Amino acid sequence: MLLYLHIPFCDSKCHYCAFHSYTDRIDRRGAYMEAVRRQLLWDLERFGVDEGEIETVFVGGGTPSTVEAERYGAFFETLSPFLAPDAEITVEANPNSATPEWLRGMRALGANRLSLGVQSFDDGKLRYLGRAHDGQTALHALEAAREAGFGRISLDLIYNCAPDTPELLERDIALALQSGVEHLSAYELTIESGTTFASRPEAAKPDEKSARLVSETIRRGELEPYEVSNFGTPCRHNLGYWEGKEYLGIGAGAVGFVGKQRYYPVAAIEHYLADPTRRRIEALDAEALRTERIFLGLRSIVGVDPNALSSKQRERARILVDEGKLIKRDGRLYNDDFFLADELTLFILS
Repeated sequence: MLLYLHIPFCDSKCHYCAFHSYTDRIDRRGAYMEAVRRQLLWDLERFGVDEGEIETVFVGGGTPSTVEAERYGAFFETLSPFLAPDAEITVEANPNSATPEWLRGMRALGANRLSLGVQSFDDGKLRYLGRAHDGQTALHALEAAREAGFGRISLDLIYNCAPDTPELLERDIALALQSGVEHLSAYELTIESGTTFASRPEAAKPDEKSARLVSETIRRGELEPYEVSNFGTPCRHNLGYWEGKEYLGIGAGAVGFVGKQRYYPVAAIEHYLADPTRRRIEALDAEALRTERIFLGLRSIVGVDPNALSSKQRERARILVDEGKLIKRDGRLYNDDFFLADELTLFILS
């Protein structure tokens, strides 16, 4: 089983961000961290989680580094008996708030993997995106993370936005690779409703050619893709999602998946603080689960078990194998061009 903890606080809102987060509720951090501990206790008991069963933890947001490390103490103390001995514990951070003190504090609590939201090393592009740091701050945060004892570090990059040129993208990737990180996530900018960029659709420049350039450049740096947007040593937590593992979703705006149900804790922070066990339940039938497995399996190294497909879907998959668009290996179906994942999935489902 996996666990995701959502931190809905940010010191500023990036122009592209559609995640559930607040820039004006910093005074609620203490109450919020007590509420997530209450939900954790309730979920552990409700779902009958055994000691040592939690394989991975991912603390995301929002911006987890806007909450002081010591405020996480009670949560991790409560969670500790349920963690597997080799649990992967990832924390997200932004360069401007990932101070040496915060990084050391989170490392002392057991975090062993850091995901740093760099997005770019180019100051002009960072300003365009509404980021609160510059390229030099990102490099300093990387150095501080190493000094704090994080041996596993991932960087996020964004591409296909208006300031991008092939030279800028190659420079960003080169700096990321030179930093020695073991993992890169490269996400194409998409325009979401309710964001600053929603009124500026020209901010995004969808371009498959550029997307393939990014992928090929990262691969030349010897970080292989294991999912359409992720390269290098796989994040066990994300891989667990694609494998269809169950996960607890802790926090306002989080999502959990246990049994054949997806559950959504209440998103509005004041309502969450009043009752962190309140949630909406979505029942998933066999067809919905199968469709999800195909989408996730073909966009990653997980692949798809043909025995889980209907007879019609197996026939459609066989056609793709015969045409060389899918590979059958060790009894599973794999896609070696993640950019075609959606197209292949839709063909199988049609």
